[in-house]
Amino acid sequence: MARLLRLWRLYAVMDLLFVARGPRVALIYYFSDLVRGAAAATATFLLAERFDGIGAWTKPQVLFLLGYALLVRLLIDSFFNYNLAHVSRRIGRGQLDHLLIQPQPLWMALVTEGFAPVTGTGMLLPSAILLGAAGQQLNLIFSPGWCLQFIAYLVASITVVLSFEYAWASIAFWAPRAAEEINSHTWDLLQALTPFPLDGLSGWALGSLLTVVPAGLVAWYPSRALLGLAPLAWPDAAVAPAAAVLFAAFAAWIFTRGLHHYGRTGSSRYLDYGHRR
Repeated sequence: MARLLRLWRLYAVMDLLFVARGPRVALIYYFSDLVRGAAAATATFLLAERFDGIGAWTKPQVLFLLGYALLVRLLIDSFFNYNLAHVSRRIGRGQLDHLLIQPQPLWMALVTEGFAPVTGTGMLLPSAILLGAAGQQLNLIFSPGWCLQFIAYLVASITVVLSFEYAWASIAFWAPRAAEEINSHTWDLLQALTPFPLDGLSGWALGSLLTVVPAGLVAWYPSRALLGLAPLAWPDAAVAPAAAVLFAAFAAWIFTRGLHHYGRTGSSRYLDYGHRR
């Protein structure tokens, strides 16, 4: 644990220096991130504003859903930046070798190297505004039990997103050039579907968005439970965390198989004398 904290501190300092090159760089960076965060919430927010909600969800409930989705994105950007959430780029470009030669376990490098508490917090203001406004309008009571459930769902949501990304990224072990940017598309797919309520979908569509493309497990299902939109019993409340464990196990299995293949073949993106194709 002490080593993890030291590495997080190291990468936090490096991330700060990246932005602290000057006020102009910092201003441009944070303004563009603010615009990106606002754009991510605009479509759903405008629909909720126009129709005073979406389906069975009232406007404050939709605001909570949006804020939660942006918070999940914020935490992933903060802890898995620099293409660790888009790990297919690292694999396809041969950059995984840079992690494998380090004198530390691969899992530790994957957990720490993407720590970016400065450049990854562009969604902080939009997320805080949306969650604060929704909490006030909904008169949410932030009891210790509710807060623990909120944290547990956040961890589950992040796990689902990363598992989905890493499972698809594993294709890059076998097809590095073709799959180098596959995580860009899987990320965009999740982000496009995550901030919408899924109530009212047909059974097969809802099942697909909870399994094949688990966008519903990222924000809709956790928000539904946290807001009490359905009388969820304990087994129902444990669905998202349990699904996160299953997704993580599958992603770890296929990623490990890809690593074993990579260990035999190496990167096809470098020539024998060290230059990248």
